[in-house]
Amino acid sequence: MSIMTAGCVSRRGPASAARRRDTRGVTSHAGRLIVAAPVLIDPNFDRTVILLLEHDDEDGALGVVLNRPTDLPAEEPVPGWGELAAAPGVVFAGGPVHAGAAIALGRLRPDTDLDDDETERAGVVVVDLGDDPTLAATRFEEIRLFAGYAGWGPGQLEEELAEAAWFVVDAEPGDALTRDPSELWRRVLGRQGGRLGWLGHYPDDVTTN
Repeated sequence: MSIMTAGCVSRRGPASAARRRDTRGVTSHAGRLIVAAPVLIDPNFDRTVILLLEHDDEDGALGVVLNRPTDLPAEEPVPGWGELAAAPGVVFAGGPVHAGAAIALGRLRPDTDLDDDETERAGVVVVDLGDDPTLAATRFEEIRLFAGYAGWGPGQLEEELAEAAWFVVDAEPGDALTRDPSELWRRVLGRQGGRLGWLGHYPDDVTTN
């Protein structure tokens, strides 16, 4: 896997090529999670949990998949950053858009102020991988590296939400840099209670149930 690091990320990927729609008044879900419904059969998003980093009516939405680790050690594409990588210390597949580009999320150390260009989402901020990792270690407790991201053009995510392809839920501390990505989908649904909690027990293969 070849990854190009990037200090900032453009939302202008394949998902934003659709015709622009009138989406004025869209409620932003930036900083929240969208959880794939069991009926969402797109292999890019099957049982995924996505942290939305950006979401507005002008540009659409952008997020990273939190529960798809790869086998690639984080140190390989971004030398010097491996020591800060949260367990299991590998690159995660952040989504199908620009899969050769890297996004890093980091948890700031206690009593560390946000920079003017930083926005905290679900306890993490986007890390500039162009910075000196040694200096970054004085600000960040740990980071996670994602290859690619998930992107939606204006109105696209709203259409998918209306079709019940995704559930929007609040993020909790630990979700973004989870140590147990294989259970994140079930865990996030399970803590919702009610119908969503029940869906957390949905079998991997419904034909065997």
